[in-house]
Amino acid sequence: MPTDSSIINRLADTHGVTGLSAFPADFRWGLATAAYQIEGAALEGGRGPSIWDTFSHTPGLSVNGDNGDIACDHYHRWQSDFDLMSGLGVRDYRLSLSWSRLQPSGTGALNPEAVAFYRSLLSGLRERDIRPLVTLYHWDLPQPLEDAGGWPARDTAYRFAEFTRLVVEQLGDLATDWVTLNEPWCSAFLGYGSGAHAPGRRDYRAAVAAAHHLNLAHGLAVAAIRATSPSALVGITNIVTDIVQLSDSAKDAAAVVRLDAVSNRVFLDPVYLGGYSADVWNTLEPFGLAAVVQEGDAETIAVPTDFAGVNHYQRVVAWHDEAAGPFHVGERPAEPATTSFGWSVIPASLTAVLSRVAAEFTSLPIYITENGASYDDYVDPNGEVVDSERVEYLRGYLSAAADAIALGVDLRGYYAWSFLDNFEWAEGYSKRFGLVYVDYRTQERIPKLSAHWYRRLISEHQAVAAAAIA
Repeated sequence: MPTDSSIINRLADTHGVTGLSAFPADFRWGLATAAYQIEGAALEGGRGPSIWDTFSHTPGLSVNGDNGDIACDHYHRWQSDFDLMSGLGVRDYRLSLSWSRLQPSGTGALNPEAVAFYRSLLSGLRERDIRPLVTLYHWDLPQPLEDAGGWPARDTAYRFAEFTRLVVEQLGDLATDWVTLNEPWCSAFLGYGSGAHAPGRRDYRAAVAAAHHLNLAHGLAVAAIRATSPSALVGITNIVTDIVQLSDSAKDAAAVVRLDAVSNRVFLDPVYLGGYSADVWNTLEPFGLAAVVQEGDAETIAVPTDFAGVNHYQRVVAWHDEAAGPFHVGERPAEPATTSFGWSVIPASLTAVLSRVAAEFTSLPIYITENGASYDDYVDPNGEVVDSERVEYLRGYLSAAADAIALGVDLRGYYAWSFLDNFEWAEGYSKRFGLVYVDYRTQERIPKLSAHWYRRLISEHQAVAAAAIA
């Protein structure tokens, strides 16, 4: 990939990752994306509408009325995008499959055009020696399934298991690593509770039902993958937030317990510990948790997996607030909150989250399947995107990951969010997380300073690992 001497020279002013030698020799340095955020081609190839098509086309629900109809046009540009990725030295890529493209109605046979498209993508990665980590569900529920009840309906979990079986039958020869669900907290509580995400419903009883059925869907999907492709490696990706209390008061401490239950433990407990904890029951039973849990669900959800996926973005401060939502918890990003989202930038929060997951929930290998930050990136007069803030963010958080490894966490990989600037859900195109800048008007791609830095980091780690073996 061509490089620009000006932007490369700026790398001399950036620091490397502290503790780079701590990362295993076979550590996976990856990038991540999601189908609806980059593919576009919303009406092509037999694709049907998803809840995000409906949501983003509803006036007032996404910033500027933005939608994913075109997005990064990756559907048509995937070959050049993969060439770009390969040129960055990246050999691991987390992508998702569009359920509404592969199975537009949410039931029945898969769409042959979509199967051919994803076979081309996975084959293209293989040709470039890039290992895919395939996410089966990254929020794009087919609209017909939402019309039939969505995730609050138990039947949706069974539809997802069947979808999983069909997909692995068709694509399992090209991919060995699978993630069942991405951030079910967002699907359940942003989608059905606050209504901030698709499908935009505001009903916390529905959100709790959705949370349980997403957990159930994960367990059923793992079983489907095991039956279809016994040698496959499978896990789930949960967003894990670092929560600290505002004061030493008992009320604030109890508020942290409630927020942790609804943000983290409702998904971590059943998958890794075999059932919902007392804190989860106490927090969610007022919203009907017992009504949706059936005999045998705990065993289904806790089916063994091969790795744990952790997405982490920020630390939040929480306190008791009677007027704050259904759980009476006030929260705000911890300081410093310096991204364009207003999220905190505290690398030690990643060390804390990884250490907690390893100590309290699972001894499985852990992959950081998303971590990144949005900044107000722009193309300067030299035609460059000098995102020094993101470079420092990555340096800090990867140093924090090295600290976690030094503490004994079995961390095997890091997938930066994101490969490309893209459609950022309800925020539309107003937030840029990519290591590669996308001009949405022309679809030009410009690797940012952070992309060049990441390439250099991968190369430096390879040299460190080789020296250690020699």
